[in-house]
Amino acid sequence: MQSTSLPASRRAAWCFVAPALIAIAVFFFLPVGAALVMSLTDFDIYALADLRNLRFVGLRNYIELLQTPLFWRALANTFYFVIVGVPLSMAASLGAALLLDARVTWLKGLFRTVYFAPVVTSLVAVAVIWRYLLHTRYGMVNYVLSWFGIGPVDWLGDPAWGMPAIILFAVWKNFGYNMIILLAGLQSIPRDLYEAAEIDGAGGWAQFRYVTWPMLGPTLLMVSILSMSGYFQLFAEPYVMTQGGPVQSTVSVLYFMYEQGFKWWNLGVASAVAFVLFAIMFAVTLLQLRIARGAEA
Repeated sequence: MQSTSLPASRRAAWCFVAPALIAIAVFFFLPVGAALVMSLTDFDIYALADLRNLRFVGLRNYIELLQTPLFWRALANTFYFVIVGVPLSMAASLGAALLLDARVTWLKGLFRTVYFAPVVTSLVAVAVIWRYLLHTRYGMVNYVLSWFGIGPVDWLGDPAWGMPAIILFAVWKNFGYNMIILLAGLQSIPRDLYEAAEIDGAGGWAQFRYVTWPMLGPTLLMVSILSMSGYFQLFAEPYVMTQGGPVQSTVSVLYFMYEQGFKWWNLGVASAVAFVLFAIMFAVTLLQLRIARGAEA
């Protein structure tokens, strides 16, 4: 009779991966499943006190969410942040990476540290500093603008400038992370390609267009997906700098979810917001992958 037990090598492999699988199941799949179930209930502060007050409401949370004007305002603000912030962040990251990869650049280690420092700095601490830099009367930004004859701008008090100010701060805070990834991609490009292009008479722009850009394509795609995912999860910046104001011009989807869950204790609605945001991010990621495949074809 043939034994149905696993070979010793496979048993050993399962023993090695079991702790990681258990951790993923307990700390990821179980909370996600609980949140999905919660999004189908009217879980609120009363249910938190006594589970007998919990009721199953099906898709009512999702329907009411789509009928809430503030949610659509938060979604529009988030898309504005993503559409403007992601290209700016990638452009800044690529520019810094090209600068550090250039042969003529000195003190590359120092510049790499300086550019990456904002990423590892406490967001709350630098946000407080940026609030002073963007102060209408005493801020350094308006002081520099006055050199060019530009009057003071109410960066954090004017609805037209609240989100651009947060985008500027977020790009400065996060571009160093993508810079390191792009720099690694640049350094993996064979130098023989540049030497061959130079022999053929290609200048700096031609080398970037026909060598650097195509070879950096997969890295740029990965960076764009990571940046998009991070920028869709906008929360800390408006929470610290504007508290969603002025007049809700900087309320993001995550900030709206936070208020629903921890200010009004509508945890069922907050869970529904989380899954709607996940669906949007998933759809945008698929769109990015399709566009990238179409460009390669």
